[in-house]
Amino acid sequence: MAKLTELAYFVDDIPVITDFYRRLLGSEPVAQSENMAIFQVGETRIFLHYKYQPSNDELPPENHIAISVSNLDETCNSLLGSGLELEILPASYYWGRSAYLRDPEGRLIELAESD
Repeated sequence: MAKLTELAYFVDDIPVITDFYRRLLGSEPVAQSENMAIFQVGETRIFLHYKYQPSNDELPPENHIAISVSNLDETCNSLLGSGLELEILPASYYWGRSAYLRDPEGRLIELAESD
């Protein structure tokens, strides 16, 4: 079963945006560093990350949603079979395995394999 797990925003000013979400949500980040902050809202994380200039081997700093799936390869094969296209095939990253696609209006969607 898929579930929305993350809203990722790449921003210019981490302290300002962190303060905004702190006041909006009335809570402190569950994780924070100089370049990022993570707020937990129910089962969904709001991940705020500094907008960086990516190197050739890094993913671009693009706002996206992340949907958790139990079997990434099976999900991707099913999506491909239904006619959808993956922009980035399943791969392993420091946070786990993910694949990426876009909705019809170009918004990036991450499919993240859950444990």
